[in-house]
Amino acid sequence: MRLARLGPLDAERPVLIDDQTAYDLSGLTDDIDGAFLAGDGPQRVAAALAAGALPAIETAGLRVGAPIARPGAVICVGMNYAAHAAESGSAPPSVPVVFLKTPNTVVGPHDAVTIPRGSVKTDWEVELGVVIARRAAYLDSPDEALGHVAGFVLVHDVSERAFQLEQSGGQWSKGKCSPGFTPTGPWLVTPDEVDHRGLRLRSWVNGEPRQDSTTADLIFGVEHLVHHLSQYLTLEPGDLLLTGTPQGVALSGRFPYLAPGDVVELAIDGLGRQRQEFRAWTRS
Repeated sequence: MRLARLGPLDAERPVLIDDQTAYDLSGLTDDIDGAFLAGDGPQRVAAALAAGALPAIETAGLRVGAPIARPGAVICVGMNYAAHAAESGSAPPSVPVVFLKTPNTVVGPHDAVTIPRGSVKTDWEVELGVVIARRAAYLDSPDEALGHVAGFVLVHDVSERAFQLEQSGGQWSKGKCSPGFTPTGPWLVTPDEVDHRGLRLRSWVNGEPRQDSTTADLIFGVEHLVHHLSQYLTLEPGDLLLTGTPQGVALSGRFPYLAPGDVVELAIDGLGRQRQEFRAWTRS
């Protein structure tokens, strides 16, 4: 099942994408959010689709929003691919490295991204995102983790490396929380639709390949991360977990950082594609 939100910013409509047809979910829910996911929303959508109770809608010209309404938390894992840790100048971590992004960074997958004022090191990072369906606290084992997962999304963890590493005092979030720094979507795909353990992740800048890897190379897999995090914090329905990026970013020194006019494209098998134009900051 592919769930999406279409329409203007802050006025998106929840929809189901089935094959090439979009179905309006407004009769079932106001939005795709934590309450919908925790209240067996996907199961109710499946039942309504089978009963022929969902009206089809025309999607041409509609903006694609993030497939989940603003999450309560955006929890991120750093250096979770060994090759990326190496290009960052670090050894692979022995435990997950965790940082936070603010929820207001979450935007649509094709929305333009503004390079922050004063930035000289804005970077790209394609990542597998995990959306939480059920409250998770002190899970007994990783075997319980997927029972708390609503599905998977393509996420762009945009980063400003000078803010992150040189002006941070040891914490990374300064380089992660500029407006628009978490393009998400186009779809939330339920776990029955994809095998999250072997998804190919790719990114391009101005049409040139940058990252090409697979989630099979994650140091800490999805089940491990959900279980591990639940020992330190409570994951709530609708929360978004970013699982890390593979090698091939500008931080490696092999590529230039992003500049106004650059276009970044990203893809994960089964989870769709994104495209963002990067723009210069201007005073509004």
